[in-house]
Amino acid sequence: MRSHLPGLTSPYPLGHALPAIYQDDDFTQRWLAGLDEVLAPVFCTLDNIDSYFDPQVAPDDFVSWLASWVGLVVDETWTVERRRQLVGEAAELYRLRGTAKGLAAHVAAFTGAMPEVIESGGAGWSASPDGAMPGDDSCSVTVRVAAAAGAIDVERLDRIVAAAKPAHVVHTVELVAAT
Repeated sequence: MRSHLPGLTSPYPLGHALPAIYQDDDFTQRWLAGLDEVLAPVFCTLDNIDSYFDPQVAPDDFVSWLASWVGLVVDETWTVERRRQLVGEAAELYRLRGTAKGLAAHVAAFTGAMPEVIESGGAGWSASPDGAMPGDDSCSVTVRVAAAAGAIDVERLDRIVAAAKPAHVVHTVELVAAT
């Protein structure tokens, strides 16, 4: 594996930073030129560090790592453009987290299909302190996705829904034939 990029020069050559007596020494300048060649990618990266944090312009191999910074696990079989889009939408997905709209957006981002989210609407309250809770307070959600047979991995979809919904809510995932 190469430790340098051919033709990339250092914007900050080390030889120019030495006292004048060493700047005239051929051996010292050649030795430092080798270090300049190794350090050039480091300086280039640091000079452009802001580009690494923008998923639209970050290097392809950095996008998955950037996804891990925002708590996303991307599928390596996806195109780079799809991974970039998901990482770019991460803030919006987390802003809506725990809502039916957020769950639908999260599932749609991973599957490419807009799901139908059916909530139980379960809530419990009591008019008096320490009183018995009237009605049914069970919370559940059903996520129904229309897709061709075998197009979506149900186990993976179940993990996505489990990660995107509130922890106390029971969920079911249904795949229905696409029309």
